[in-house]
Amino acid sequence: MKTKTNKILKGKRVLIVDDEKDVLNVLVELLDMCKIDTASSFEEAKHLLETESYEIAVLDIMGVKGFELLEIATAQGVPALMLTAHALTKDALKESAERGASYFAPKDEISKIDLFVTDVLEAIDKKKNPWTRWLERLGSFYDKKFTGPNWREQEKEFWDEKLKQYMGV
Repeated sequence: MKTKTNKILKGKRVLIVDDEKDVLNVLVELLDMCKIDTASSFEEAKHLLETESYEIAVLDIMGVKGFELLEIATAQGVPALMLTAHALTKDALKESAERGASYFAPKDEISKIDLFVTDVLEAIDKKKNPWTRWLERLGSFYDKKFTGPNWREQEKEFWDEKLKQYMGV
């Protein structure tokens, strides 16, 4: 699997935004096959999103105004993967999806960031919905985190619609 992700990710332009330097360092190391820019503040990330070209952005939610950065990334046509520890809630997940994120990953699973980024880039390349792959890969994690699969049932109409959507439709 590592070979497949390396092949897909090799040379991709990625922006990683997190206010924690140690998290940035880990992400840079895990995605070392990519061409990476990092930012540790909202202002720095905003500038990079508005002046550079990226194939994907990995955005922390807390500390760097991640939802605002998500809107900027979306406006620039840059798919965004939301990565969080402190905003790991049903509400933050739904808000990320509503505002155009392509993925919502917990920092607990940071070691799999290459798979998550690959999921998004592959889905976009194949004109598929990255949320479908997200649910396959992380659905059971969120079921445990949110105390069972009922969390999706509470917002059934929203999640059914989100999972049906395809890129560009």
